[in-house]
Amino acid sequence: MKKATLLIASAALLLTACGEQKQCNKCSEAENNPFLKQEIVSVPRGEQAPRATPGQNNFGGMILPPPSGANQNRPRPAQTQQPPRRPMQQGPRDMDITEISMSDPFIYADAETQTYYLTGTGGSLYKSKDLKTWNGPYNIIDLSGTWMQGNFVAAGEIHKFGDKFYYAGTWNNHRVCIEQVPRRYNVPLNQTQLLVSDKVDGPYLPLVKDSTFCLGPVDWDIIDGTLYEENDTVYMVFVHEWTQLIDGTMDYFPLSEDLTHRTAEPTTMFRASEAAWSKEMNSIGEATFGLKMPGWVTDGPQMFRTQTGVLGMLWSSWGDTRYAQGIAYSTSGSIKGPWVQEEKSFLANNSGHGMLFRKFDGTLLYIVHHDAGNGRKPQIWTVDDSGDKLVLGKKILG
Repeated sequence: MKKATLLIASAALLLTACGEQKQCNKCSEAENNPFLKQEIVSVPRGEQAPRATPGQNNFGGMILPPPSGANQNRPRPAQTQQPPRRPMQQGPRDMDITEISMSDPFIYADAETQTYYLTGTGGSLYKSKDLKTWNGPYNIIDLSGTWMQGNFVAAGEIHKFGDKFYYAGTWNNHRVCIEQVPRRYNVPLNQTQLLVSDKVDGPYLPLVKDSTFCLGPVDWDIIDGTLYEENDTVYMVFVHEWTQLIDGTMDYFPLSEDLTHRTAEPTTMFRASEAAWSKEMNSIGEATFGLKMPGWVTDGPQMFRTQTGVLGMLWSSWGDTRYAQGIAYSTSGSIKGPWVQEEKSFLANNSGHGMLFRKFDGTLLYIVHHDAGNGRKPQIWTVDDSGDKLVLGKKILG
């Protein structure tokens, strides 16, 4: 299959950004570093999985019957997930947590300002002093001059290393097909990228300003990346999408000291099907983007350590009651595993993609999105991490 080159991330682009200087350290590194010099290509699209039955459960949009007289054999593009339409607002305002609709919520608790910052899918930022009343939304991202400009962001997170704040988010470009899996899916470009700011509330700008840069392998469908530090190395832990693999995986790669690029190829930690509670999508009547695609989902990793030092990972998939949150633990205490799955989900009932954070009084809390049929809403629960395993407490907000 002939691949049509769409964009090239080259050392020449970096040289241009360096001005008139003929050679600089960054340009020299890019010239010789395969992780800074990648090529994004778009391949021809092809036939996808059969359409789901109208009316069945579906992630990513309403399932509609094909138009009358449509050619049933023509390849159809997958319905892409679009950000929900919200009423026009005059600007940030105070609101109760129950008024916020957001997938993949993430809270950064900033001790210096004694303020909680909430972000997630959609990329907006909300601020709170008590976790109940939030002020927002604020636009904090500037992607000018990159392939991400104007594209939707999912699963935003805020991390601090040194004196800088980093925003990890997943951007997609559905105009680019990185792989066509026959009778399954036209796999789009998805990458978790890093933005940087001097302040927790932004503005956040691309850490690598090259217009075509991708942090992960460009022929991988990568989402939901998070950052984790171990032995002075920062790792990106991320999802390799089930839509490309059928059995989704959780993977990691180490980052350079300045976080600008990976320093090794990804390592797989585990597959979704290794967890007994994770169910194959078709077997429980779930569709994605209106298509019947069999497979097991990995979603939303977050690394944590219990007070006894045990290393674990929160992650999500689909289970008997739709979306669910699970936990895996590393038997070695290292990111390198081996990783063992808990037999039962941590929280089910169409809830998932959660993360842990501490209140300023030291209390450990857990925020997750839950959908009771009225959209995805953040909920906050108590959690006990005093033993070797997390113990879910009670819902206190949302």
